[in-house]
Amino acid sequence: MGKYNYTPQDFKSDQEVRWCPGCGDHAVLSSVHKALPEISEILDYSRERYVFVSGIGCSSRFPYYMNTYGFHGIHGRAAALATGIKVANPKLSVWQITGDGDALAIGGNHFIHAIRRNIDINIMLFNNEIYGLTKGQYSPTSKLGAVTKTSPFGTVEHPFRPGELVIGAQGTFFARSLDVEVKLTSEILIEAAKHDGTSVVEILQNCVIYNDRTHASIVDREFRDDRVVVLRHGEKMVFGKEKNKGLVLDGLSIKAVTIGENGYTMDDIMVHDAYESNPGVHMMLVNMSYPELPVALGVIRKVKHSTYDDNVRDQVIEIQKNAKIKSVDDLLHSGEIYEVK
Repeated sequence: MGKYNYTPQDFKSDQEVRWCPGCGDHAVLSSVHKALPEISEILDYSRERYVFVSGIGCSSRFPYYMNTYGFHGIHGRAAALATGIKVANPKLSVWQITGDGDALAIGGNHFIHAIRRNIDINIMLFNNEIYGLTKGQYSPTSKLGAVTKTSPFGTVEHPFRPGELVIGAQGTFFARSLDVEVKLTSEILIEAAKHDGTSVVEILQNCVIYNDRTHASIVDREFRDDRVVVLRHGEKMVFGKEKNKGLVLDGLSIKAVTIGENGYTMDDIMVHDAYESNPGVHMMLVNMSYPELPVALGVIRKVKHSTYDDNVRDQVIEIQKNAKIKSVDDLLHSGEIYEVK
């Protein structure tokens, strides 16, 4: 047994969960409660080391449902708060809970720069392709043509692809899951916690009231296995109910094939390398979409790079070591001195 022997119940607060019945957030919350005991076991973290930070949105109620430290911020500013918390106390395990509106619209600038700086925080991006809390306006991830409260004739905007945005901002960790895949989400969150740097986990989540079944084409159990591919480092990119389909590199593109047809064998199927520093294949994987290709789930990118918080610490140590000024008295008597008579 581990040092703390936590159970999921240890991370549940006494607050009533006030999401709509059927909301995908319930499943995501369960995934987090299941993941944290194992993270604590692996990384030797006590419950007091966890901080959950949020902005504004349905997902941003999350800190209230965690028996950990938490901070409910203002719209779009969760990344700024999470950054400050991590730099002020690097020992904390900081989790930013955000939605596609909170992170990618008003919070878009904070989002990309937290990733660029590679701050050691974990960002969970709930993507339901709608503004749910404010009652159904289209968001930066709403599909082109989506009919919403603010686009009654259909949106005319091309949506962001969060994975593409993360990799474009020099992201070192990107993963994707579905709200209904509780076990897979927990596995991903454990890998995110172990990663040294900014981890972004996109969770395709359902808003049962304002954008119900927006991800139905890949989520429905009847055909999910044929429309998603779960990637694991070092394993073949195989999918399908019969595990008879796979991904191959066809020139500069990825193509889905059936193993045993048209001369394709298991030897032709790509092996997933999440640790490859060149983002080319990772970018193709995050951009795959149904019906042309299966949607990629799992840890897609996980590479090493120096982190902002480590760089700040090292800079401070170096400056302190070489500084001539050791006290306020030294500071007051440094530089140009004027004697007033």
